[in-house]
Amino acid sequence: MKRRLITSTLAVVLVVIALFSVPLGVVETRSIDSNAHSQVTTEALHLIGVVENRLVADEPIDAEALSGLASQNAQRYAVVTVPGQAPITLGSRPAGDDPITARETGAHGEQVLVQQSREPLDREIRNMLLLLGLVAVLTVVAAMSLAVWQSRRLAQPLVDLAETAERLGSGDPRPRQRRYGIVELDRVAEVLDASADRIGRMLTAERRLAADASHQLRTPLTALSMRLEEIVETDDLDTVKEEAAIALTQVERLTDVVQRLLTNSREARNASAVTFDLDDVIKQQVEEWRPALRRYDRTLYLEGPPGIQAIGTPGAVAQVLAALIENSLMHGDGSVTIRTRVRGTSAVLEVQDEGVGVPSELGARVFERAVSGHNSTGIGLAVARDLAEADGGRLDLLSQRPPVFALFLGRKVEDQ
Repeated sequence: MKRRLITSTLAVVLVVIALFSVPLGVVETRSIDSNAHSQVTTEALHLIGVVENRLVADEPIDAEALSGLASQNAQRYAVVTVPGQAPITLGSRPAGDDPITARETGAHGEQVLVQQSREPLDREIRNMLLLLGLVAVLTVVAAMSLAVWQSRRLAQPLVDLAETAERLGSGDPRPRQRRYGIVELDRVAEVLDASADRIGRMLTAERRLAADASHQLRTPLTALSMRLEEIVETDDLDTVKEEAAIALTQVERLTDVVQRLLTNSREARNASAVTFDLDDVIKQQVEEWRPALRRYDRTLYLEGPPGIQAIGTPGAVAQVLAALIENSLMHGDGSVTIRTRVRGTSAVLEVQDEGVGVPSELGARVFERAVSGHNSTGIGLAVARDLAEADGGRLDLLSQRPPVFALFLGRKVEDQ
């Protein structure tokens, strides 16, 4: 691109110089030549006029009388011929074979021949052509300098844009935020930066989806695995049927989790919000986590009034409750208490254990992704809060020691 721009600029400049300098040189040469001839002719007319005046006044016409005129134009050579007299010569004969010549004849037959050497004329024409050549060279140099600067100014942004596009193709979506003061290139840079931003958001969303899927699917799969182990270890047909029914429920929950991960839309979640009995969700989770609680020798207590009607998505609430129970099993200690209560227009579901609690330096940051006080992934509580907010509720840390997590949901208020 640089070579093409420089070559095209040079070609344009040379064409302009040729179209401008050649005609100008021809015109100036002719003008200088015409001016020289005009001066010689004027000198001849002046001289013939002086001779005529002397003839009319009957004054002598000789070299001495005309010497003053010759001294005024020392570079010119003149020959005055008067009938009946010898020719009068003024000045020195010019060098060269083709001097500038003018001839004039008076009314009384007198003749004047004026000549001037072409050397001054040729020198003036040569100086004029040298000046035009110098101007042309300076013009070419200035144009080439401008072309080199402009080519660099245009080529470097294109190199940067190519590097940005290459980085996007290699999976590095960081926008460069570079602008070049050229509207078209700045527009391309803006489009690439916007594309990089969109790609970055898409990659972040994909990574987040993968992390959420890994975490949300792990709990129901673990619970399902425990149920299958219970089925394998028992010979009681009724127990097998009971465990199989619970396993089927867990499969349905697993299907719901997958569907939510695929849709991943707050509007879709809010559209599925219904009024449900909070006890049903708690009972389902107690049944699912019973084997895990038994394996860790942990006790689960239920507190609170029965029959609280909450508004939300039972599947999402079940996932939040499962995340809180799992958090208590992994990071807490002692018994686990699930408590329900009513607070104004909200139904509150609390999960508490007897562990050391949340470190003071974490506090509410425990809900941030990748933040954990026990070297875990730091995803569970963040996903749980996202699910709660997407369902129109909120998940808070009410107490750090002992740890108490509370899920606030809207509730159905009976008409009085």
